[in-house]
Amino acid sequence: MKTHINLLLALFIAFTGYSQTQVGGVTLPNTMKIGEHQTVLNGAGVREKLWIDLYVGALYLTEKKSSAKEILDSNEPMAVRLQIVSKLVSSSKMIEAVEDGFKKSTNNNVAPLRKQIDQFIGFFEEDIVKGDIFDITYQPERGVVAYKNGEQRGVIQGEAFKRALFGIWLDKKPADDDLKEGMLGK
Repeated sequence: MKTHINLLLALFIAFTGYSQTQVGGVTLPNTMKIGEHQTVLNGAGVREKLWIDLYVGALYLTEKKSSAKEILDSNEPMAVRLQIVSKLVSSSKMIEAVEDGFKKSTNNNVAPLRKQIDQFIGFFEEDIVKGDIFDITYQPERGVVAYKNGEQRGVIQGEAFKRALFGIWLDKKPADDDLKEGMLGK
């Protein structure tokens, strides 16, 4: 009987080990439900600045892809998870980084998306602490739905906004080249 219990326990541990991935000291789920859509972890990496880990970023898609252009141009469910791993990340620094990211991903043409960008930046106005998790999801039928620590912060519609937003991490001038490569599973 004891052997059967040990075998079941070993199988449980083995199978639960496959349902999560470790990146930069953070445990990420291998799947994420976005509305009614199931997505899989495409890849993940660490956002660094001056050799300091700031956050772990993970990309979730309905199926694995390695082409940033294909991902950005698609109108399919997707998500980016950002888990803060440094006390150096503050609300003001995150807002500054997001604003800079939008400028880069739109080639400095933020005017058409200004209202949506301002709404999105508002999601980062509360204090940010180490361990916070931001899930930035895209559901074609709803738009971008943002969560902080599992609590919905808001919804922003527009496929052009989605492209610019996900472009912060995946476009030609990403927030971090190594993070982009990690998110693309390379």
